[in-house]
Amino acid sequence: MAITAGMVKELREMTGAGMMDCKKALAATEGNMEAAVDFLREKGLATAQKKAGRIAAEGIVATALSDDAKKAVVVEVNAETDFVAKNEKFQGYVADVAAQALTTSAADIDAFMAESWALDTSKTVKEELVAQIAVIGENMNIRRFQQVKEENGFIASYIHAGGKIGVLVDVQTDVINDEVKEMAKNLAMQIAALKPIYTNNGEVDEAYKAHELEIIKAQIENDPKMAGKPEKVISGAVMGRLNKQLKEICLLDQVYVKAEDGKQIVSAYVAQVAKANNANIVIKGFVRFETGEGLEKKNEDFAAEVAKQMGM
Repeated sequence: MAITAGMVKELREMTGAGMMDCKKALAATEGNMEAAVDFLREKGLATAQKKAGRIAAEGIVATALSDDAKKAVVVEVNAETDFVAKNEKFQGYVADVAAQALTTSAADIDAFMAESWALDTSKTVKEELVAQIAVIGENMNIRRFQQVKEENGFIASYIHAGGKIGVLVDVQTDVINDEVKEMAKNLAMQIAALKPIYTNNGEVDEAYKAHELEIIKAQIENDPKMAGKPEKVISGAVMGRLNKQLKEICLLDQVYVKAEDGKQIVSAYVAQVAKANNANIVIKGFVRFETGEGLEKKNEDFAAEVAKQMGM
């Protein structure tokens, strides 16, 4: 397969690796982008995560909570420009979408788009979106939503950077007071800032661990400082790196960002608050939406999503 300059540029944006390294990686993997990322990681030339700049569209994330905070929803609605995303009319519309998503029984976005619009039942959600596009003057897309319910506690929500990031935290607790609520908000802010993938180590998929072990082992084998080391030392180094990586992606194992000593982990902070309030607290899970995450930074991708919703 011919390796084009565009492919090299894309891989460089994804990994931060040098141009020649990217070209070599693509040649070695016959143009397979994901395999090329792993190739660069194994050589110690790229990080595990793609760069955050690969965003397809502007827009905002919004949350809505029931009065008793036992049910919540987070939604993402896209527009073409940041100018529209900051428009009061657009933000008001997104708030209405979130309010409807809070009570919907739709299992997915397609079912949600087909249901009646709560503020005007003569229209569907999809038809109201079309009407809003005409008023606001840009293509828009209700991309996704996710509900969270907690009967034995509450849901905390947090919006960061004017709607660029939205977080919900599911807290099971027998005590709900200002201190426990503040703890939940602090965790939501931690999630927004440090982007954990899992709540705890027990949630991590074994296939993910196996994949990362292969890459870490290759990294260590390619490290001149590890040449000639006994297998026991190499094995220990591999597991050490994996455990360090898992602590970075599991919320309860992360270092708590507000820790005064800079060492306290999140689970210890939660336990501290629980003890101080004579409460039983379990962080059951979280949802984190970031505007445009997971989408390619190409206008045609956003247009394709809009066209799908519009039935074009």
